[in-house]
Amino acid sequence: MSRMKSERGPSCHETASAVTRGHDQASHRPWTRRAFAVAVVCGALGARFRTLRALGPADEWLAIVLGSIQDGGLPQAGCYTQRCDRARNDPHYVASLGIVNPDSGSAWLVDATPDLIRQMDLIPGAAFRARASRRRPFEGILLTHAHIGHYLGLALLGREGLGIEPTPCYCSALMAEFLANNGPWSLMVEEGRLDLRVLEPERPTLLADDLSVTALQVPHRGEYSDTLGFVFEGPRRSLLYLPDIDRWDQWDRRVEDVVAGVDIALLDSTFYSAAELSGRDQSEVPHPLIIDTMERLGSLARSDRSIVLTHLNSSNPVLDPDGPEREAVLAAGFEVARAGQIHAL
Repeated sequence: MSRMKSERGPSCHETASAVTRGHDQASHRPWTRRAFAVAVVCGALGARFRTLRALGPADEWLAIVLGSIQDGGLPQAGCYTQRCDRARNDPHYVASLGIVNPDSGSAWLVDATPDLIRQMDLIPGAAFRARASRRRPFEGILLTHAHIGHYLGLALLGREGLGIEPTPCYCSALMAEFLANNGPWSLMVEEGRLDLRVLEPERPTLLADDLSVTALQVPHRGEYSDTLGFVFEGPRRSLLYLPDIDRWDQWDRRVEDVVAGVDIALLDSTFYSAAELSGRDQSEVPHPLIIDTMERLGSLARSDRSIVLTHLNSSNPVLDPDGPEREAVLAAGFEVARAGQIHAL
């Protein structure tokens, strides 16, 4: 995979206190366009999407984090911890990504979550809203796998909901078979709302003249389908989206090499440590631990690429904004995904 170097901008943590003096705190330089954009996303400069042009030239592809939480959501059912109670007044959304061109209104949805309605509100631009009102909000939908947080939202686009016009849906062969043979998604296929298209791993697929995606097969619990990660190649930057995997050492390649080949990586960070799931066997829900990811990718996180932690479980202490675990990952050069975060491609 080709890789284009890019300047790494500051995180929300690095930027917040620099806003009032108009400089990038980490480097003491005047604001770069990306630093300004980070401040916008953090909420430090008011309306979130009013200044999207600060990210770069017009007619540019942007990767917008639409959610960063594990499938069960935050708060999770039956969870009454301080973290879940706090989230009742500060909504978090299940992990998803939008690949968007605000000027043209073109948008690709990566995973359809139960939070899809609110997540669509995060996609900027009158052109997108006009498309949605015509029942064709997305150029296409890409699905990683058949766990609940990644495809249940398709139902909201069906007959009882938006009732979308025919829309390409890219996924693995097993995922396509699952959708075609299980309701209510099978009805969407029969009605022509979902046009199932199989992605062949390792083979780039052109989504637009200046945007492509390559599917990577990853090891993850396969009760209903196999699992894919995606590498997106834009005009200037590449992005790896890998929200689910069992363990890094079970992959048929080194995660260090894959991350080194892209500019931005959003990675499965479900659990911080093995101590989180009290009363449950973590082998039932295998995921790499953040402490392991930090050890493997620490040097890359301090380089000129962005490594972003996503798919966070409700038990994950990294969700506590002032907690020591959050401070540790930020100090190590990693970023924490949050709905509304933007990466220019």
